[in-house]
Amino acid sequence: MNLLHIISSVDPAGGGPIEGVRQLGTFFLSAGHRVEVASLDPPDAQYLDKYPLPIYAFGPATSGYAFSPRFIPWLRENRSRYDAVIVNGIWQFHSFATWRVLRNSSTPYVLFTHGMLDPWFKKQYPLKHIKKWMYWPWAEYRVLRDAQAVLFTCEEERVLARQSFWLYRCHEVVVNFGTPKPTGNPQLEVNEFFDRYPELRGKKLALFLGRIHPKKGCDLLIEAFAEVLARHSEWHLVIAGADQVGWQKKLTHRAEQLGIASRITWTGMISGAMKWGALRAAEVFVLPSHQENFGVAVAEALAASTPTLISDKVNIWREIQADHAGIVAEDTLSGTCRFFHSYLGLPEEKKLAMRQLARQCFEQRFEIKKTAGILQSVLARITGAN
Repeated sequence: MNLLHIISSVDPAGGGPIEGVRQLGTFFLSAGHRVEVASLDPPDAQYLDKYPLPIYAFGPATSGYAFSPRFIPWLRENRSRYDAVIVNGIWQFHSFATWRVLRNSSTPYVLFTHGMLDPWFKKQYPLKHIKKWMYWPWAEYRVLRDAQAVLFTCEEERVLARQSFWLYRCHEVVVNFGTPKPTGNPQLEVNEFFDRYPELRGKKLALFLGRIHPKKGCDLLIEAFAEVLARHSEWHLVIAGADQVGWQKKLTHRAEQLGIASRITWTGMISGAMKWGALRAAEVFVLPSHQENFGVAVAEALAASTPTLISDKVNIWREIQADHAGIVAEDTLSGTCRFFHSYLGLPEEKKLAMRQLARQCFEQRFEIKKTAGILQSVLARITGAN
């Protein structure tokens, strides 16, 4: 098949959806399909040079809506080259533009909402939700309605998506999201991480890996670390991720007030062997997020056999809990403290068993081949391909 992924941006600092496009696209490419990407990035963006898939960049886009006048004419001219189009994300120009071009064409499209219909946003940003209601009926509602399939990365996401707007109609398909298993040398990756941060050798690391954003609950993590783990000198908190909204300065100040600034290492965004080294070196992966559609970093932690301590707002929490691959609690300070207390209270044999169960959970549920297989079946059905 000839496939086109469409996404607003492939900037790796944007998190899970961008990583999902990269991983799924790379897998389909290796399976003999042709895969290209269209985005609204500036053509001279440096991160495009390292992107592993052929990409057409139609930016720079204007406004927060990411409008680009060049995208629609290009898609009209080139749509017939593709057997199917995969749209990633809503609420920006790329999804509505795709609908305008493909709605009455012979080129089918499917849509990943990537958690963007989670009712958490309605509760957290009521004014923005009112604004979205103003164009939901004539824009995004139609994008979903006319897609051959709307793809949800887990069952929890599908259920929650129905709660944001009463005007809702689409063909729902659950495609369990995933990530490739790590292929590098585990010891070399761990050594690379500790060579970069030698002061962390011999410590028990609680690792946060993701965007530094209020949605992720980084403030809860720092407060809970101070309350529960500060008295345990062997523990250290590693916060790895891009400071997307300028929040790190405030968080650092709070850590200083709590007297734990020296117990936190801020690495910035890490990737490749450094990322896998951090995951393998960690005692636990922590994510007290207020809203998390899937959490690619959670699946990566499981792949590295690292127990995950997550909130019940991470949409794959039921799978983690069912497989005893981690500990789940509420996205509150008391809940975050509770999953630290719970882990500390486990006997060593239980902690070792949880590492094994984490890896099993990944292989049974979240390995990228399973995701790709389901998606390929969906695409084969809508295109009539064998």
